[in-house]
Amino acid sequence: MTGRSVKIKTVISLGGSLIIPGTIATPFLKKFHDLILSYLTKRQFFIVTGGGYTARHYQDAVRHVAQLTREDLDWLGIHATRLNGHMVRTLFRAVAHPRVLHHPGRKEAVSESVVIAGGERPGNSTDHVAVKLAKTYQASEVINLSDVDTLYTKDPKKYKDAKPIYNISWKNFRAIVGNVWDPGLHLPFDPIASKLAEKMNLRVVILDGRNLKNLKNYLDGKAFVGTVIE
Repeated sequence: MTGRSVKIKTVISLGGSLIIPGTIATPFLKKFHDLILSYLTKRQFFIVTGGGYTARHYQDAVRHVAQLTREDLDWLGIHATRLNGHMVRTLFRAVAHPRVLHHPGRKEAVSESVVIAGGERPGNSTDHVAVKLAKTYQASEVINLSDVDTLYTKDPKKYKDAKPIYNISWKNFRAIVGNVWDPGLHLPFDPIASKLAEKMNLRVVILDGRNLKNLKNYLDGKAFVGTVIE
């Protein structure tokens, strides 16, 4: 008798800019759903959802009425990630864990092929949640999907001579992003999450989530475009 094969545990930080760039990105979600389903015999996915336009919409609306603290803004963003998480969990309903995880450092019995998580608490980004999930469930890597294809030497929107960086050490990456997390900085990966990832010797891969064929290439071990931090 042969034992049941062990699935590769894969953590994906799914940027809110992909889920809700302005309105809900239904075509993208359909393709993402189908791609993930095609790997469930080999992988168990932990997917952390960002807040996207939902978070900004609520935050901007309230700013017109009242003066908010940083914690107020963070909680609005966190609940937006959880709302998006419930939507994504519903898409994977047949194969997903029945609850959206809110405490990535607390290990739960999750046997399902897809597990969804949202934001945890103020001062922590969904990148940090993804890294903590990798630590809790012993995943060796985090795939960071956003609207950025690679890390660059400079801001490519401002500088024509900006060059892509395909491989970088945690030491050099952290020298670029610093040690303070601020949601308004739009960094490719949260500095606080980076500090923990370096300590764990975790591999983080930054990919443009809009290009799902590129994600498939990465999952298949083929040539891909992105930045590997390790």
